Amino acid sequence: MVNLLKSWLRPPLLEKFHMAFIPHRYLILAGLAMFIAIPAQAKDSKAADSLKAQITQADATFFDAFNRCDIDKMASMFSPQLEFYHDTGGVTDYEQTMEASKRLCQRVPDLTRTLEPDTVKIYPIKDFGAIQQGQHTFCHKENGKDDCGTFGFTHIWKQTEQGWIIHRVVSYGH
Repeated sequence: MVNLLKSWLRPPLLEKFHMAFIPHRYLILAGLAMFIAIPAQAKDSKAADSLKAQITQADATFFDAFNRCDIDKMASMFSPQLEFYHDTGGVTDYEQTMEASKRLCQRVPDLTRTLEPDTVKIYPIKDFGAIQQGQHTFCHKENGKDDCGTFGFTHIWKQTEQGWIIHRVVSYGH
């Protein structure tokens, strides 16, 4: 194969002029490399699309439970090793986050979260899961009017045998 490529890239009749054809050889090799890379990029694109669909679905499932104050469903989608970093609230673990979620649902039962889909970016984490970054808006009624705020977040999702769970949360911009 190597000899075939050598003979194709350096025809015998042009042997003494081969230095003039070096740039052409590089162009041909670059073209071959691009031709070989296209299937790999398509495979990567399909994997990225699949990951985005999976994380988008997991996000929708979790926040549907949040919006309905389904504490049991939320608990099942948080990692037992959860670390929740909140810029104004500090750091909480799984138990503290679940207790805070229960209190929040009692205090503000109409609180809803809406993902801002155009802000979302998802990145794979090799042999672990995914990073999801974006913004979301939380609203509730205050004196008969919507009271809303849009904040930044980063979720570290862990892929388990049971499905996707939130392993780390960073919530900021409050």
